[in-house]
Amino acid sequence: MQEPRPIEGTTLFDGTQARKGYALNKMCYSFNEAANRAAFLADEDAYCARFGLGPDQREAVRRRDVLALIAAGGNVYYLAKLAGIFGLDVQDIGAQQTGMSKEAFKSRLLAAGS
Repeated sequence: MQEPRPIEGTTLFDGTQARKGYALNKMCYSFNEAANRAAFLADEDAYCARFGLGPDQREAVRRRDVLALIAAGGNVYYLAKLAGIFGLDVQDIGAQQTGMSKEAFKSRLLAAGS
């Protein structure tokens, strides 16, 4: 099997990333239940510890850094649940991914649609 070609600036979610992010993704999946979202908001660090997140993952959660969470093994579909708790929407995440402000990212999207 041929090694996947790297895509600059992109973290591929493969088996290695899935294993690395298992605890993080499991925690994010738990946010399907409102009681778990409330427990996270009440004590984020304790909630992260409950799922066994590593130091890098916990720091990325504290910083609200979606790109670092992806690099730490997070799957974007599970991370969307965590981003929602943080009050981030898809445009916030797109802005983080491109290194732009949210306003600049929105303008870019509007210009592309014209």
